[in-house]
Amino acid sequence: MPITHQLLAVFVALIWGTNFVFIELGLNDLPPFLFASLRFTFAALPLVFILPRPAVPWRYLIAYGFFIGFGQFGLLFWVMGSHMSPGLASLVIQVQAVFTIVLALMLFKETIRMPQILALVISFAGIVLIAAQGDTDATPIGLTIILIAALSWAAGNLVVKRSGKVHIIAFLAWSSLFAVPPLALMSYYYEGPALIRQSLASAHWQAWGIVLWQTIGNTLIGYGLWNFLLQRHAAALIAPWALLVPVFGMAASSTFLNESMPWWKWVAATFIIAGLVLNLRSTPVSAPSKKAQN
Repeated sequence: MPITHQLLAVFVALIWGTNFVFIELGLNDLPPFLFASLRFTFAALPLVFILPRPAVPWRYLIAYGFFIGFGQFGLLFWVMGSHMSPGLASLVIQVQAVFTIVLALMLFKETIRMPQILALVISFAGIVLIAAQGDTDATPIGLTIILIAALSWAAGNLVVKRSGKVHIIAFLAWSSLFAVPPLALMSYYYEGPALIRQSLASAHWQAWGIVLWQTIGNTLIGYGLWNFLLQRHAAALIAPWALLVPVFGMAASSTFLNESMPWWKWVAATFIIAGLVLNLRSTPVSAPSKKAQN
């Protein structure tokens, strides 16, 4: 793997990890479901008028928009609003890697090996520790919802797998159209028209800058570069770089948000990341074709 591609992988992990700090700052001005609605609105518009619809069934775009837009980010934003610290959120949501294996086993009849079962047990040992020690850093409802968000991310991964090789930016833009309705409805129901109007009118320019960064930096640049790497290297070579996300996330939260880092967070991080590493190393994947590497 060329050094330039390694640097790109680190850059993506840096974007995704530090993004948890930006989410926390954005939530100071915007309620979570409105915040997520704006993010995916800008991800869809104006790109859907520029890029042709990917050659996949509509149900794939709808499913991905719902799982990633509402299931992953809508719930993630809501949890970070009052139920989990940014550093822990960046760590726990990485359990999606284990959930992806379990869903693939159930839906695609893939086989599971004993090391993968052990990886699942090790990762969830970290989750149990967080549940036992979390207190205000991770409430029980927050931990439950972030696991649902991780499960939704895993479901979105399988939608992409079933979709095959597509133009990832077009896929993200068109699927974002279907993320907006459930997010907007949840914002209307849970946050209410009065808070929506007040938040839009009073949001500082920093909040709008963070919304744009969510759209351009985290979604289009981050996922675009990630897909670029996956098309040129085996997934087993690229996927472990995602383990840098909680490293950057916890470091950024500690540095910029003064999030405390007691011993149990380090132990929980060790369990979760160790489980993810074992899972990745024990999961056989096929190398990409030479055509994909060109």
